[in-house]
Amino acid sequence: MDPDNAVKIDDFVAQLTKCRDGDRKFTLHLDDSSGNSFIENPHAPKEDPQMTMVYYRRNAGQNAQLGLQPASQTEEKQEEEEEEEGQTNVNDEVLNFPTNCPSCNAPTETRMKLVAIPHFKEVVIMATNCDACGHRSNEVKSGAGMEPHGTRLTLRITDPLDLNRDVLKSETCEVYMPSLDFHIAAGTLGGRFTTLEGLLCNIKDQLKSLNPFGFGDSPAEFSAKMKTFITNLDKVINGEEMNVLITLDDPAGNSYIQNLYAPDPDPELQIVHYPRTKEQEDDLGISDMKTEGYEEDNQS
Repeated sequence: MDPDNAVKIDDFVAQLTKCRDGDRKFTLHLDDSSGNSFIENPHAPKEDPQMTMVYYRRNAGQNAQLGLQPASQTEEKQEEEEEEEGQTNVNDEVLNFPTNCPSCNAPTETRMKLVAIPHFKEVVIMATNCDACGHRSNEVKSGAGMEPHGTRLTLRITDPLDLNRDVLKSETCEVYMPSLDFHIAAGTLGGRFTTLEGLLCNIKDQLKSLNPFGFGDSPAEFSAKMKTFITNLDKVINGEEMNVLITLDDPAGNSYIQNLYAPDPDPELQIVHYPRTKEQEDDLGISDMKTEGYEEDNQS
């Protein structure tokens, strides 16, 4: 027997007993590199004022303890595989690059992938997921330059299956729905690669988030118009309202609606290529570009 250690153990057990019985204040820290530990929040779904939760990136030692392969080994293995294959297909790769979260400014990563749309062109899909605050965002950029002319795509929705058509809406595209007296300007929603149903749902969610006073207990005369529009839009989304026209007008020519009859013409899809106006070229910055004779300016 060790009298000194026995006294220390008895004292420690006595302190634990006080903590258990609520006779002593204490702070409990749980640090789980796997992220699988949990302390009940009695105030859920509200925040617990007595609890702090912090997400962090694991270091190399913690990854090794969890049996995760270190990034250096992963990169070496990837290089070996690329050497064995002889050539890497960029279309099959997901590229990562460091960036800052647009919400909390914490360091994070953006993933980028090149995707080829059949019968159209390549686009770049970028997605960001912040581990610090949970912010998520995704955006679609054209993988090619601007077309020589603008493009206006008009689809008549005649069947609920039309809602499953792939749609690429670039950041320079305007959307019109004449039957609903609706129009969104270029830049709204950013770039989107989704289905027609997904695009309409994005429009509805955007309207709700930007117009909070159009819902809830707002005055009836103020919210009636917004509620009527949302109801009519829901009918289109649910396939209850047919023969509705939707137009994507993109002066850069980088938007797309899937042709279900490709490579033959789609009887319900009208595609018009038109020369851009001076105002549209100013908005796109084309008027300020010099694409001819710039070599002579550099030499002089």
